[in-house]
Amino acid sequence: MRSLILALSVVLTGCSALNPAEWISPYQLDIPQGNTVSEESLARIKPGMTRSQVRFVLGTPLLNDPFHADRWDYAFRLVRDGKLAENTRLTLHFNGDTLARTETYGLAKPQAASEPAAVVTPATQ
Repeated sequence: MRSLILALSVVLTGCSALNPAEWISPYQLDIPQGNTVSEESLARIKPGMTRSQVRFVLGTPLLNDPFHADRWDYAFRLVRDGKLAENTRLTLHFNGDTLARTETYGLAKPQAASEPAAVVTPATQ
């Protein structure tokens, strides 16, 4: 009986070193946050396009800062199993109503445009 109590106390003492929060956790959904910008849509963006043309191609920007009115930010973040799986950012800088330059993070840089920007017009109904 004494050896059973001793063995049980050793086992329970060993289990106390384990943190159940590390191996028992609730299920978390993978929820994408932000705007997904594909490489195809990024390739369609060219300097000289108007704001409405860019909005037609990429959609409404995630961040439209009133302090930086000539800058649009498209950010995307995906966390899977508590680890960052994907993190991309596209920043567009405008000069007036026309696109001046782009900055990318986590996206492939578009090829240099040898031809002028194609005219993209939103469909009106």
